[in-house]
Amino acid sequence: VRVLHLKENIASLARLLASTSHGGFPVVCRPKPDHAEVFQGTIKRLELCMLLENEHIFEPERNDKSFSPSHPFSYEKITVEKLPNLSRLTMLLNRYATDPRYQQLFINLEPYINKSAMSVQAHFSLQRTYIVFRTLGLRHLTVVDPQNRVVGVITRKDLMPFPLEERLRLQLAPQ
Repeated sequence: VRVLHLKENIASLARLLASTSHGGFPVVCRPKPDHAEVFQGTIKRLELCMLLENEHIFEPERNDKSFSPSHPFSYEKITVEKLPNLSRLTMLLNRYATDPRYQQLFINLEPYINKSAMSVQAHFSLQRTYIVFRTLGLRHLTVVDPQNRVVGVITRKDLMPFPLEERLRLQLAPQ
């Protein structure tokens, strides 16, 4: 599972977006230094791309916990249905991934994540998962363990009838 952190490095975020086609990502944080990373919410790929087009919200890493953009964007400014300019985005991602100065810059994702994102336990019923997808019109659903650590993501494609039947048949077939 590819997860993001509340405070994410620009270069590694650019590499992740360039190397995957995932439509959304779970966001995790470590509540205390000695605790495991726990699920906080999700953020969509398109929202991440819109944020990366605005370099003025990038900040250098600080040791203190006061990390927040001076002027966070409104929901309307980062929520889009499709990317406006794919070639510009590709150029930006390449620059962010290769230019050493972006290794030192970070973005605070906390104001932009969907903190009310649904998640299911790892042993949640497949039938109920399907009902949740259909009822809520979801594209992806984060799977967590009893300690709320991210262990997987289920997509709509995973629940399509034919691939699902094939996976179940292989799983249930004698070894």
